[in-house]
Amino acid sequence: MTKERRLLALQRQVKRLQGRISDLQQLSHRFAWARLIVFAAGVLVSGIVFFLGYAQYFWIPLAVALVIFIVVIRYHRQIEEAINRYQIWLGIKGSHIARIQLDWDHIPPSVHEAQNPLELDLDLAGEYSLHRLVNIAVSNGGAQKLADWLATSIPRPDRSRERQALVRELSPLSLFREKLILKATVAEGDGEGWRQEELQRWLDEPSFPPKLRPWLLLLGLLAAANILLFALSLAGSAPPLWRYTFILYAILFLVRSRELGEPFTESAQIRDVLEQLLAVFQQLEGYSYRRTPHLKQLCAPFLDPAKRPSSYLKRFTRIVNATGIRSNPFFWLFLNAILPWDYYFAYKLDQYKVDMAGQLPAWLDKWFQLEALNSLANLAYLNPDYTFPELTDNSEERPVFQAGELGHPLIPDAQRVCNDFTIASVSDIGLFTGSNMSGKSTFLRTVGVNLILAFAGGPVNASHLSTIFFRISSCIRISDSVTDGISYFYAEVKCLKAMLAALEEADPMPLFYFVDEIFRGTNNRERLIGSRAYIQALAQHPGVGLIATHDLELVQLADEMAGIENYHFTDDVRDGRMIFDYKLQSGPSPTTNALKIMREEGLPV
Repeated sequence: MTKERRLLALQRQVKRLQGRISDLQQLSHRFAWARLIVFAAGVLVSGIVFFLGYAQYFWIPLAVALVIFIVVIRYHRQIEEAINRYQIWLGIKGSHIARIQLDWDHIPPSVHEAQNPLELDLDLAGEYSLHRLVNIAVSNGGAQKLADWLATSIPRPDRSRERQALVRELSPLSLFREKLILKATVAEGDGEGWRQEELQRWLDEPSFPPKLRPWLLLLGLLAAANILLFALSLAGSAPPLWRYTFILYAILFLVRSRELGEPFTESAQIRDVLEQLLAVFQQLEGYSYRRTPHLKQLCAPFLDPAKRPSSYLKRFTRIVNATGIRSNPFFWLFLNAILPWDYYFAYKLDQYKVDMAGQLPAWLDKWFQLEALNSLANLAYLNPDYTFPELTDNSEERPVFQAGELGHPLIPDAQRVCNDFTIASVSDIGLFTGSNMSGKSTFLRTVGVNLILAFAGGPVNASHLSTIFFRISSCIRISDSVTDGISYFYAEVKCLKAMLAALEEADPMPLFYFVDEIFRGTNNRERLIGSRAYIQALAQHPGVGLIATHDLELVQLADEMAGIENYHFTDDVRDGRMIFDYKLQSGPSPTTNALKIMREEGLPV
């Protein structure tokens, strides 16, 4: 299926959902009127019966109306819940369309800002970024997991291949992904977002006072003694000794009972968080994994019959609900007077917390991984023309990087120009020259962002791509810092020094580096001298580099040193307008356009 057909299919689905929502809203409106009519009819008929002299029967129509009213409310609520689910589903489909069309106004806002230079240089994070385009995770943990994968400058081959196998399996499972998003969004419900940080904090910190077990045993023995002595006293077989044991029991109970109130309240809040998780985990428990062996292996923690999350979480909910009697002071006083109810369930909760601390982090990690994988799989689903890269081992028999029709995923289809590009061996350097706005910097980012996607396990914007594994380094967007007292030039020097140091490291994985305009922060003469020396230093070490520059004098390095190759992008002037074709050409640039642009804008040249 082509992207155009995928888009048309999604647009048809949106229309169907809109029609369904409209029908349900009309039905909901009728039920709202029905509730009003049933209530009014019940009151009216009861009044008539009363004034006709049958006062003893006036409650009958009220009771009938109340039953009908409750039934109508129940069905009305189901309709409202269905409308909510369909609206969420409509939002999911709408965001898919926005991602295909790169309609940033309708893509959910970014939840992750750039944390390191690589993310900034390659537009991996931020408002108009790869992360925002790809991320469909509902949880913050899933979004962060995806961000971590995209920001990794040192990939792990085994993890990359493992993730790619999973993304391949998940990419056609659009219904599975959307149901997971739907259930997670419905469960989130209150708009406060997923509170996994609160859950992790609860697991890490002790909630209940220490040494609950001996305290519980002591109170349990006293409670048993109270019951036995009370029974004997009631039967007349013993004096009322239970009064003394009960007083001792009450004193001991009250000594630490206040320490249990806050942990019980906290556990009730955690129960709400866990109920969110339960809706998601139940889908993973019940899914059939017959045709998805890699996905089955990932979700193994959800499939163990003895340790299913739903069983754990339901038992936890029952225990927390048992502590809810504190909201009824009379019932709470009666139960705790007979049995150490609070201490027993505090002990059970403490035990359960310890047990869950060994299980829950694994469940959450798998879910976060799945959300990140689903994001990459969704990218493949929405872009059928993308391909999964071939991740190879370093070999002298084939190019270390080879791509056909390589494009940038953040450029709309109508403006995107794709290029073939090959790097024969490690230690090759590509020098890219060309006019302003001709596409040099964009091409560097095109190669970089597709490498990032490949190593994350996702699809790439190319007809085919094969690559060995590289460490990745970049020096593209440099900014000065007034607060730190760092000038633009000094910041650039530090960045380039770190890149050279990474290149000099004895690492079996070669470095792939990207540099845009070396030493642009200084004068022409020193920039040229420094640039030549720096590129010569880079060429002394194994590694692949792409360097964009306006300094045409640097193209002579290709004649002086092996492994340096010149490339360029061209431009033309037609009818007084600058025209760029963004097609990569071999050799140095034959033209520049700075004076042309200045002249066209009316500046003296």
